[in-house]
Amino acid sequence: MVNRTICFSLLLLGTTTLISCSKNAGSTPSPAPPPPTTINWGKAADSSSQSLVNNFFNSQGNYFNSQNSGNDYTRFQYWPQAHALDVMIDAYNRTKSQFCLDIINKWYNGVYTKNGNTFLGYYYDDEGWNALAVLRAYDATNNIQWKNAAEDIWADIKTGWNSTMGGGIAWNHGQLGYKNTPANGPACILAARLYEQFHDPDDSIWAFKIYDWLKSTLYVPGTGEVYDGINGKGDGTIDTWKYTYNQGLFVGAAVELYKITGNPTYLNDANKAASYAINVDINTTDRLLQVEGGGDGGLFKGVFVRYFTQLILSPGLESGTKANYLNFLKNNAQILWTVGTNKTGGVFYGSYWKTPPQTGSSVDLTVELSGCMLIEAMNMVQ
Repeated sequence: MVNRTICFSLLLLGTTTLISCSKNAGSTPSPAPPPPTTINWGKAADSSSQSLVNNFFNSQGNYFNSQNSGNDYTRFQYWPQAHALDVMIDAYNRTKSQFCLDIINKWYNGVYTKNGNTFLGYYYDDEGWNALAVLRAYDATNNIQWKNAAEDIWADIKTGWNSTMGGGIAWNHGQLGYKNTPANGPACILAARLYEQFHDPDDSIWAFKIYDWLKSTLYVPGTGEVYDGINGKGDGTIDTWKYTYNQGLFVGAAVELYKITGNPTYLNDANKAASYAINVDINTTDRLLQVEGGGDGGLFKGVFVRYFTQLILSPGLESGTKANYLNFLKNNAQILWTVGTNKTGGVFYGSYWKTPPQTGSSVDLTVELSGCMLIEAMNMVQ
């Protein structure tokens, strides 16, 4: 854990209560309604990101523990490290604080060492998450080591492409015939961003090739649903599991191709996938994104939120659609922050954004990161 005490404000700012001046003579006045809550999302995000470091960052190993302080502190999981780095980059881009920059720089050496002195891994999807995060770190810091790391990982990811199932990046190095959205979505986003920044035509070829395969194989154009994978059992069947991060990854890939082409077809694809998620992958009673448990599933909503936010920020998005998306995001964030967060000893989130974890209970890093990403997203859309 970080050997320091960080104090931060968890105050929510209230607006002025509106009081009616009219009433029936002789009647008992009705109680004034409670004032609407105005959340200072900047302060909320400060609290959120600092609590992430205080309670999850391993100051000896310089990586993020898989659970909060005092629980499971020796475990190392490669793919959540990327999303923890993403949150710290969000915080640094928002604040330019030296504290955030220090954690980002420590992450580089800590994760590289803990992962066996490499940023490469067995799973192509894990590599994709990390390549995206370190590329963002390069954008934030302009330190060439991050760019080199992204390019090294990208070179390995491309070895996962093969002709089984008509193409696609494999899920892992040992199962080259199994293709899924979690491997191809990040690879497409990465290729498009590399092309946009460094203008290597080969990267654009890869971006379009991966997207075309993903859309033709695992995307349902009539509904916007994105399937999880294909050929996992070697029989060519499609896994139709409904996970929010599959929707988010397709949204993210379509948005990136829209950015580099201006072709509205990609924006339309993104809207269909996003609309499916916010109308189907939800709890219908409160319109919160569905509960997907802890462990790996705890991160799924955060991934969706990250790329859904990029869609909201896209130029060319129709104003009514944007307003609908903003309302959905705001509803989730307000309920999470005002109802679903335990603010005792830090800021802790649960997998259901209406139910905070109990004080003193173990919280998975993956679950915590999804909450952090939602709070940071509210700052981005403002």
